Amino acid sequence: MSFPSKEDRTKCWNHRDEYWKCLDDGKTESECKRFREQYEKFCPALWVKHFDRKREYLKFKEQLEQQGTCTLEGNKTDGSDSTAQTSKAVFNFQTTNINSYN
Repeated sequence: MSFPSKEDRTKCWNHRDEYWKCLDDGKTESECKRFREQYEKFCPALWVKHFDRKREYLKFKEQLEQQGTCTLEGNKTDGSDSTAQTSKAVFNFQTTNINSYN
C-alpha cells in the first residue's frame, strides 16, 4: 500500500474531525454512525485505530485534568500540581535477593 497523498490525508482528517465533533456534541455512536462510516472509508485502517486510541487518551487526560486524581492513600487531588502528585505516587515494593532462597 502506498502512502496517501496530501489530498487523501486531508480528506481523512476532515472526516475524522467531523466524527469527533459529532461525539463531542454529546451524540451517541449510533447517531454518529454515518460520520464513522465516512471516517473509516477515507482513512487507512491503521490510522483509524491510531486516531481512536488517541481520542481515548485525550478524553482520559481531560478527565484527569478536570476531576483531579487520587493518590495511593486515596486522597483526591485537584491536579494543579502534577509534579508533586507524581512524586507522591511512589510504590514501596519489597525486594528480595534471589540468592536468599538457596
